[in-house]
Amino acid sequence: MEVEFLGGAREVGRSAVLVDDALLIDYGLLTADPTQYPVRDPEPDAVVVSHGHLDHVGAVPALVKGDRRPAIHWTPPTADLTRTLARDTLKLHGTSPRCPFSEEHVARLGEVERRHGYEEPFVVSAGGTDYEVTLFNAGHIPGSAHVLVDDGETTLLYTGDFHTDDQRLVSGTTARPDADAVICEATYADVTHEDRQAVEQRWAERVQTTMWEGGTVVAPAFAIGRTQELMLVAAANDLTPYVDGMGIEVTRLVRQYPDFLRDTEAFRQAKGAARFVTGRDGQRERIAADNELIITTSGMLAGGPVHSYLPKIRGSPTNAVTLTGYQVEGTPGRELQDHGRLAINGQVRPVSARVESFDFSAHADRGGLESFLASYRDARVLINHGDRCEAFAADLREDGVDASAPALGERIEI
Repeated sequence: MEVEFLGGAREVGRSAVLVDDALLIDYGLLTADPTQYPVRDPEPDAVVVSHGHLDHVGAVPALVKGDRRPAIHWTPPTADLTRTLARDTLKLHGTSPRCPFSEEHVARLGEVERRHGYEEPFVVSAGGTDYEVTLFNAGHIPGSAHVLVDDGETTLLYTGDFHTDDQRLVSGTTARPDADAVICEATYADVTHEDRQAVEQRWAERVQTTMWEGGTVVAPAFAIGRTQELMLVAAANDLTPYVDGMGIEVTRLVRQYPDFLRDTEAFRQAKGAARFVTGRDGQRERIAADNELIITTSGMLAGGPVHSYLPKIRGSPTNAVTLTGYQVEGTPGRELQDHGRLAINGQVRPVSARVESFDFSAHADRGGLESFLASYRDARVLINHGDRCEAFAADLREDGVDASAPALGERIEI
């Protein structure tokens, strides 16, 4: 079995791994200016997608351009999340010549998709080989999966993004299928997460204190996973948030798949308690001035309704902005986090509102990665999807693991 890293190698974004020039696992994009796509345009016979985040599925509709019709395999939530993200991409970048697909290609996904549950093996024919593929719960977001590929001689486990600890939205991964080789993400390979219960308590206390003092809290959040997690944390602490942006559509979508949620009843109650913003008749301006908790996209402040709220609340130290996800270098969220300022309508403005960061990560940290890989000490381990892949691989080698960090475009025989 040969694997080629078309994206996600020694970087976070545009994940894409090609097996035997025929079976593609993930096909994402990297949000940058300009947007970056995998390093070449493959023509696979079949595709397996690990989960519905932009850096793993963002370019998938481009795979059905022209007369190409590879079968695309994924879980039901991932199928729907991919369409939601694709249409949002078209809304933002559809007129750009660099956008590699159109609404027609998104519609074509229905012709080729195959939906699968966890731990239900299925056969994928690609390049003259019949691969047995099994998806396992990866504990990242609803529908996220580890991908196990068996060609009859070699077994490859592609972890996708995963978390070993429970979140309120989804349970942590417990799957450790046998494998000869593992392609393992390393997003937080140099981080130890704060205890999740402590993070939740600090966040709830910040929200409560700010509101008691007469302030408004804006909680920027990723639409997929983080918005719903914060809704659950809010409900558990008797907080009634407003929810704005694409997170509203995603919340309604994942509600349709109770088998992929940790606690369906808790999610139903959290959804029922939240108030969804329509944006009509100055609603956002009223909410911003009305001593409320607002959970809204985008998580890194790069666009979306958050830009309606921040200009209204930035000037008062009574208000608060709670950053609940990793802020990538170069994003407005990182600028706010590091320097307390924000570009608004082309002008850089200071932010007097309190800004605090909370680690609600849906990825395994260093300890989680090591505990997961403890089951694969005799396997070959290929580290990807991280900013410090080479350093993590070197640490694993010192511990006796056959580990390396492939470069972008590199082909490896396993």
